[in-house]
This record gives sequence, structure tokens and C-alpha cells, in this order.
Amino acid sequence: MSNFNSIQTSLPRFEQDGLRHVTVKSNALGQRADLSLFLPNVLERKLPLVILLHGIYSSHWGWSSCAGAHLTAARLIAEGEIPPLVLAMPSDGLWGDGSGYFSHHGKEFDRWIVDEVPAVAKEAGAPISDTSPCFIAGLSMGGFGALSLGARFGGKFQAISAHSSVTDLRELDQVVEESLLSGARREMDLEVLQTILTNREMLPPTRFDCGLDDSLLGANRELHRSLQEQGVEHVYEEFSGGHEWSYWERHLEDTLRFFAEHLS
Repeated sequence: MSNFNSIQTSLPRFEQDGLRHVTVKSNALGQRADLSLFLPNVLERKLPLVILLHGIYSSHWGWSSCAGAHLTAARLIAEGEIPPLVLAMPSDGLWGDGSGYFSHHGKEFDRWIVDEVPAVAKEAGAPISDTSPCFIAGLSMGGFGALSLGARFGGKFQAISAHSSVTDLRELDQVVEESLLSGARREMDLEVLQTILTNREMLPPTRFDCGLDDSLLGANRELHRSLQEQGVEHVYEEFSGGHEWSYWERHLEDTLRFFAEHLS
């Protein structure tokens, strides 16, 4: 029996490169939501699950159609660099220019990602189980979501990775039409640092990176410095590049290798 009032998936005979698309009536959002899945062509049935979160203005198609995430995963699997795994690439809930991945305005965007996305993936035929290892990663606003949700729900994730992260939702207010600030009830809703420090005892292995030409470089360096000062173990890296899809396409490999290293 389904956990959802309605769920529709793409037809297998039209799917390409292991991509499956899903639309579901989300209980957490009270509306339809979308999810793209990468399903590797393997016989195993209890694979790890990697949730990839997109940034503002985008949706579930961003990681696959702008960064080829499914192709990167397939290549690394074929080359034996990572084990077979499922990618779940959800929409953020499609609120305004971006939901921020926390609960506000009567919608539980965080529960949609943490609780419902794995359930939807399983119902849509992903070869995962209730005990499959789960990882979370994201870019830009999705980096904020990955770091925040990974810290808040540390017991659900084995590792966290983030690229070019927004570290404070106030940074987004200048580039979105609908402000997220009115929906924030706590400081930790706004700041990655406060969320991590509040939940540091349950923090899974964490890495994040940023491009040297990215406008968010200073904020990422400050987060790294603050975590170092507080004695919070993490990995931080900088690479050439800016706030752009070509950067995220390249460095998704770092995320997937990091997750492979932390499979128990």
C-alpha cells in the first residue's frame, strides 16, 4: 500500500541512461512534488541512496540535465571507483524562487526531503531498502540544505557534502523575489554554522568546497574558519572555478568518492 495519495512514474520503455522521473502528492507539502532518480543497471536490491539538492531557480532536473549527475555516477560505478548507488534528485518543494529546505509558510520542506524522498524512491522502484545507507549533498541553496538537514537529522545520514554553499539564508534575500526570512522561526533556520554547532554531537562526516571565483567563497571560508575554531571536524577544499554548472559537474565526483569512503 502506498504512503501517498498519488504517485506517477515515467514509463521504463522511454527512460534513458537510468533516469526515472516521478511526480507524487507530498503529505509534507500538501501538493505535488517532483523527483528524478538514477537507477544503476545492477542486480543488487539494497543499494546506498544519495540525495542531491538543487539551488534557487532550479528543480529536480537540474542535477541531471545541467550537470549530468547520472552520467558521472554511472561512469564512476563502471570504473569501480564507487559502488553501485541510487541518486535521488528532488525538487525543493517549488516555493517562490527557492524553499531553503526548512519548514515555513505551512509547508514542511525539510520533511519532504528527509522522510518522503527515500520513501518515494523506494515506491518508484529504486533498488533500496529501509536500511539502505543514505547520504545528502547539494549545490548553492542545496548546499545550505545538505549541511543544515544533514546536521539536524544526523542519525539518518552517513555523510554530508556541499558545493558552493549558501551559508546564511540572508545571502539569498538580494537575489530572490520572495523572502525566506519571514518564515524563519529560529536563528538556526538561517545559519549553517548555528545548525551544525547545535547538532554537533550527531554530525556525520562532512565535507564542503567552493570555487576560487565564486562570490560565496568568503562565506565558505568563514564557515570553515569558525568550524575549525569550534573544533568541529570537517573537510574543506577550494578549487578553480565559479558558481556554475561546469564546477558542480566536475566536483560531484569528489562528493561521490567521499560517500563511497564512508559506507559502513
